[in-house]
Amino acid sequence: MRPRKSLLRLAAVAGAAVLALAACGESADTSSDDGEGVTPETLVISGVPAEEGTDLSNTYTPVIKMLEEELGIPVEFQPATSYAAVIEGQRNGKIHIAQYGALAYYQAVQTGSDISVLGAMVKEKGVEPGYQSYGVVPADSDIESIEEFAGKKLCFVDISSTSGYLYPVKGLLDAGVEMGDWEENLAGGHDASAMNVASGECDAGFALDSMIESTLIEKGDLKEGDLKVVWKSDTIAEPPITMYNGLEAGLKDKIAKIFAEQANQDYLVANGYCIEGECDLTDQRIWGWQTVEDDYYTSLIEVCEATQAQACSAA
Repeated sequence: MRPRKSLLRLAAVAGAAVLALAACGESADTSSDDGEGVTPETLVISGVPAEEGTDLSNTYTPVIKMLEEELGIPVEFQPATSYAAVIEGQRNGKIHIAQYGALAYYQAVQTGSDISVLGAMVKEKGVEPGYQSYGVVPADSDIESIEEFAGKKLCFVDISSTSGYLYPVKGLLDAGVEMGDWEENLAGGHDASAMNVASGECDAGFALDSMIESTLIEKGDLKEGDLKVVWKSDTIAEPPITMYNGLEAGLKDKIAKIFAEQANQDYLVANGYCIEGECDLTDQRIWGWQTVEDDYYTSLIEVCEATQAQACSAA
């Protein structure tokens, strides 16, 4: 099974640039017998944590163990503090598998990364991938709607965050709030954005739905009712996990099959890579990944066109 290039066909990507960048790789990698693609000595996975201070590598341990056994090569997780670093690493062939936010994936494709989508995050088995951004205020705030965010100090996550920046900006514009008619605070993480609202550092802010509904409450950082949800976005495409297309063809096929069929809690528990009840994957505690159709991420193009956000082209 070959992975899909969802946005390559849809975004305005220069084909010549893609071909040139696809040839880039690490000197330690070895070419296949037919000269097409590389087989790395170590397969590198990378991503950016949704929560500040999270040791993201531990949340990929079951998948790493499975990949090593299935592929017969070492696999390591390379932590990153920004999507820009991940984009650059995958564009240069130094990062082979990368977990992006949906907006960061859009940026990667727009700036010439030769990558394919292996799958989108799925939080629960059998549930179609998709989530929302929440606009929140302190429980005792008089603010009741996103229209009232005008002129306020607002917490966002990062300009490269889909649910923590891009969709919130679209929501503000749709509500009649003029671009820039707010004081912007980039908190750096979904957890930090929500906590800054709860503490009163921001009048209102944005974070992904699960951070508000469960993650911070389960961790004891917030109590239920500390925040009031006054806005919800349209459904947002779940973050994709991607593969560098400069890898050897046979290796790419194996990786694609693994993420389509085996990179989920059911398989990992059944085959001893983790223990049931302790097998949440990534810091977003997902069930696994699911293959998606070619048009799954096209709504991002529409949002970027509507907002003209600098984040849509920054990388």
